[in-house]
Amino acid sequence: MDSGTRLSIIIPARNEEATIAKTLEMLLELTAGQGDTEIIVSVSGDDRTAELASAFPVTVCRSEKGRAIQMNSGAKLASGSILYFLHADTVPPPTFCDDIRSAVERGAQAGCFRMNFDDHDWLMQLYGWFTQFPLTICRGGDQSLFVTQELFEGIGGFDEQMQIMEDIDIIERIQRQTEFHILDSTVTTSARKYHTNGTIRLQAIFGTIHLMYALGFSQDDIREFYRNSIR
Repeated sequence: MDSGTRLSIIIPARNEEATIAKTLEMLLELTAGQGDTEIIVSVSGDDRTAELASAFPVTVCRSEKGRAIQMNSGAKLASGSILYFLHADTVPPPTFCDDIRSAVERGAQAGCFRMNFDDHDWLMQLYGWFTQFPLTICRGGDQSLFVTQELFEGIGGFDEQMQIMEDIDIIERIQRQTEFHILDSTVTTSARKYHTNGTIRLQAIFGTIHLMYALGFSQDDIREFYRNSIR
């Protein structure tokens, strides 16, 4: 394995002052001795996220709001040949650096991990179990995304016109160019939205959003439905 392959970890963070310090502490511990890595936090919002992140040996950039815009802003500062987009409330597997580099060495240009929630309720675990399958409805940004810098630039990065479903959009464009790989390791993501909105209710909302996207509803309509439905 070429341990010299730089991995750029890009975290879009909006009003994440409650979680960002813990996230960065965890990432710095996991990446210690794991080859050449850098961490970029792309911040929007008006809380103390940027201030707290700046206390760590990471790059912090200010961005306009919008997850697609934030991730593109972070990618512009990245010097790695592999980009890894990770949500602030998601914990990657301990071996994620090696997992990603090994996949790329085997020819993968893009992919994600399987996902579990930090809630051991059987229904939440069932939701996570489905993320092993190569179905669009089973994908989401919480699974994180790795993509080579070359491919990312070749497809134009994230579509900044996308207010929602930007993760599905870029996966679809990746799949027009190459295979999208689902790695065997698992990320763990927060179930906080499910706790706030209801385990079954929130999953039904996400299913509706996927359906609206597939049927060609406008971004404004999907975003309005999201805002009116999710607390």
